[in-house]
Amino acid sequence: MCGTLDRVSADLPARLLRLLALLQGRREWAGPELAERLGVTTRTVRRDMDRLRELGYPVTGTTGTAGGYRLASGRSLPPLALDDDEAVAIAVGLRTAAAAGVAGIDEAAARALVKLEQVLPPRLRQRVASVGLATVGLPGRSGPATDPGVLTVLAAACRDEEVVVFDYRGRDDEPTSRRVEPHNLVATRGRWYLVGFDLNRDDWRTFRLDRVTAPASVRHRFRPRELPGGDAAAYLRASITEAPYRYAARAEVGVAAEQVAGRLPTLLPGKVTPSADGGSTVRLGSDSLELLVRDVLALGGDCVLTDPTPGLLDELGSVAGRLHAVVARSRPGTPEPSGQERSGQDGPSRRVESTSASVS
Repeated sequence: MCGTLDRVSADLPARLLRLLALLQGRREWAGPELAERLGVTTRTVRRDMDRLRELGYPVTGTTGTAGGYRLASGRSLPPLALDDDEAVAIAVGLRTAAAAGVAGIDEAAARALVKLEQVLPPRLRQRVASVGLATVGLPGRSGPATDPGVLTVLAAACRDEEVVVFDYRGRDDEPTSRRVEPHNLVATRGRWYLVGFDLNRDDWRTFRLDRVTAPASVRHRFRPRELPGGDAAAYLRASITEAPYRYAARAEVGVAAEQVAGRLPTLLPGKVTPSADGGSTVRLGSDSLELLVRDVLALGGDCVLTDPTPGLLDELGSVAGRLHAVVARSRPGTPEPSGQERSGQDGPSRRVESTSASVS
């Protein structure tokens, strides 16, 4: 008996660190479950919880056979228990946070990285430094920044499987109230999205986080539903591909689908299909007419637009006139375009031909 007590006491520091890591990794644990993970009795778990409280960790618990423990929020942030891989992952993530599309995160990430690197052991500091020296960030297509408060509330709700409510502004700019079972957060092309089951509409939905305001958990747990396809990233990709846009067009391009992907690296799978003649058909869409024009220009002069959204050909003609004016000013001897051509008033078909001839 004495030998068992000595062994339990000797394992105490390591066990407390393991216990702390478990509490930080999940919202709530049952006492018997923790005892099984740590290889001790539930009585020992209760004593270890008291020790953590004495060290300043805000551990809360309920009694009884179904009693559980959770690490609550306190007045100050307690020390975190991280293993080597977790510490390196956080440090690398902080180094690349500037391109995450979260408002104000770059400055906060820099401050946090300084604090973390001060306490990293030398072996881990070298690993983080080597990754930083070898990595160069290249921002993708810019998008509206996400409020970090919105991101953290929804991330916690995904982790804890708790229903959330929030206000949402859709494509039509009309505000709505949503009640959602959150499944996953997905970051793509400089934007953050929530994939979840909308309880009011009884269906799966995707929500852009820059359009979400005042998210809050209702503290009601739910049993996760099976996501169609099983993969949140694939579901989001399909949703974006099929989503109706304010401005759209179909382009017949005289190059293979692989070459189109090179010209539009942000083009989603499913938006381009091979044609029988060796070319490809591209479905373009955007809520911004300016961005749609940029995509058309990136396709090059060997494309023909079918079913263009109203206003697209006029805008392309205006762009063609401005580009012609740039060429005329930059190349001596080239005649200046007429006022009609510069203002885009000489007919949409002629202007599209001008764009195709001058952009490759």
